Amino acid sequence: MVGADARGFIFGAAIAYNIGAGFVPARKPGKLPAEVESVEYSLEYGKNSIEIHKDAFGKGSKILIVDDLLATGGTAKAMAQLVEKLEAEVYELAFMIELSDLGGRDFLKGYEVYSQLKY
Repeated sequence: MVGADARGFIFGAAIAYNIGAGFVPARKPGKLPAEVESVEYSLEYGKNSIEIHKDAFGKGSKILIVDDLLATGGTAKAMAQLVEKLEAEVYELAFMIELSDLGGRDFLKGYEVYSQLKY
C-alpha cells in the first residue's frame, strides 16, 4: 500500500495494518533516506514531484494507493506512475473525499477509483 504525504499516511497506515499489508510512504523530495524513484507532476501554480524508495515493493506487486482527497488527480496519477515505474500494478486508488467538480476521476481514467464521500 502506498500513502501520500502526509494525510494519506494516516489512512494508508491504518488500512495496511488492518489488512496485514506493508505501507510505503510517498513523500515530497528529499524526505526519504534511501535511493528513490521520483515523478514530476503539474499543479495549478507550478510543478512538484513525489518520491518512493526504489526497493519499496517487488515487481508485479499489486498496490493500493491511498490519500485523503481526490481533487484534480495530479498527485494520485504521479503516485500511480511511480508504482508502474517500479514494475508493480496499481490495484486501486482510494480516497476519503472526492471533489467531483474538479475532474480528478476523469483524469485517472484507466484506474479503479474509490471514494468514501463525494462533494
